[in-house]
Amino acid sequence: MRGGLDIWLVGRIAVALLLLLPLGAVAYLALSPPLSLAPSDDIWGHLWRTILPHQILTTLQIMLGVAFMTASIGTITAWLVSFCAFPTRRFFAWGLLLPLAIPTYLAAYSYSDLLDSASLGAKLWRIIGLEPSLYPNIYSLGGGIFILSAVLFPYVYISARAAFVHQSAGLLEAARLAGLSPFACFWRVGLAQARPAIIAGVALTLMECLNDIGAMEHLGIQTLTIGIYDTWVVRGSLIGAAQMALALLIFIGALLYFERLQRGSKSDTQYYAPIGGQKHEIARFILSPYKSIAAIFTCFIPLALGFLIPFAHLIYLANHHLQNTSALTPNFIKAAEHSVLLAGGAGVIVCAIGLFLAFGNRLVAHIRHHSLNHKIANLFTQIAALGYAIPATILGLGILITLAQIGAYIDWASSMSLVLIGSGAGLLFAYVVRFLPLAFHNLEAGFTRIALSQDMAARSLGVGRLQMLRKIHIPHLRAPLMVAALLVFVDVMKELPATLILRPFNFDTLASLAYTQASLGQLEAAALPACMIIIVGLVPILILLSQLDIRANK
Repeated sequence: MRGGLDIWLVGRIAVALLLLLPLGAVAYLALSPPLSLAPSDDIWGHLWRTILPHQILTTLQIMLGVAFMTASIGTITAWLVSFCAFPTRRFFAWGLLLPLAIPTYLAAYSYSDLLDSASLGAKLWRIIGLEPSLYPNIYSLGGGIFILSAVLFPYVYISARAAFVHQSAGLLEAARLAGLSPFACFWRVGLAQARPAIIAGVALTLMECLNDIGAMEHLGIQTLTIGIYDTWVVRGSLIGAAQMALALLIFIGALLYFERLQRGSKSDTQYYAPIGGQKHEIARFILSPYKSIAAIFTCFIPLALGFLIPFAHLIYLANHHLQNTSALTPNFIKAAEHSVLLAGGAGVIVCAIGLFLAFGNRLVAHIRHHSLNHKIANLFTQIAALGYAIPATILGLGILITLAQIGAYIDWASSMSLVLIGSGAGLLFAYVVRFLPLAFHNLEAGFTRIALSQDMAARSLGVGRLQMLRKIHIPHLRAPLMVAALLVFVDVMKELPATLILRPFNFDTLASLAYTQASLGQLEAAALPACMIIIVGLVPILILLSQLDIRANK
């Protein structure tokens, strides 16, 4: 029995170390560059004197702007659909999730075409006689903040909506009996209780900002992530890119620490938790006709800007392209096949690893005092499950560094590294590291719904761990496994930064094909793979609807 437990313990630590290897490689190369390099090869000082201050300042400005916009839009819309009664409220309750289906780079492609100086909108602007200098410039810092906020605000909306739905009915009803207005109830009661959830949603949004390459590059905005990519690809300095990546990793660690700090202590968390376990329905604020119209517009504008307008425009461009070509090109068909194969393979591997790690945690869940070894294993597991917070650019860079370092010290590994990159295995590994948290957290939550008494009963009957997992746990985990596989599948279909760095030569996915064609100015050709990505991206929206319990408190 103890030997079996040790096997699972060693396995969890080994898997976690393997997943952490790319980050370790980035830190190693950044802090200890090879001695064979000339001083001129280390360009950190040059970067710091020239472009780094501007890129850091731009990144901070983007993050501050997006944080403010997404927090405002997501929180206000979540409050309206949760506690106010107005026509179309139920439609907006799920419709406000739709912008999640549009990756940021596809929104940038659409709006850059819609708001171009030669577009119909610009012509109408001039015909009306409006001041040309006031015409929106999408290729600007404000344009980048607008696009990122338009498609990322649902992250805050989901968190705030879930917090509002599960808030204490007693506090809100007491506030109403005290004569507080709807705005006062929102500001003094609802917002205070939902603050940790809102901060968590904003933190996730900022992680997506730091991961973005396609949108910012298309708009010509120089962020720190773009700087890492350019330093390696354009300037040819792997060490400089690693040093910049390490600085970004430290920044992300500080962001995660701040988010945890804002959640507060245990007692603080209890303050924000529902009081008295009250779950009865809350009477919504009945809005006047004018206020109802205002609420409808408040919810419709983010939905239109984040989903309806860019999606409709991309459909128009794709339809126009198909009318001209009258057939799907071989490049599109191959890219679709590559995307499906990579997404399917990543989904299977990620779910298998997530199940392994979650089951390892389950094995010691019933032990009151975990041993030091198990605490270390749990720590490594939780760290490995933070991959989604790490920009794909850094993960791709770390994998390249890992393969290069191994090949430099072992002769046969040099050719093996080329095989791994050329076959797409390195790209698949990046997907696994980045999207493992989606499967791990879903399966870990699924395990919590299985009574520990079933495990103890199985053990008392002499059932082995693998047999217990196969016969008891997996049948209960079919739904979480399916959800995790679908989420990973869709996210891999949309993933761009890691794909650009690690894809083999002459190998395209739908995301990289859309990026390449948009970079060449062929937006009509890029619209077809873009629409395919968006249609597939609608799948997790349906999953989120079921998980969020969006129909609670009807």
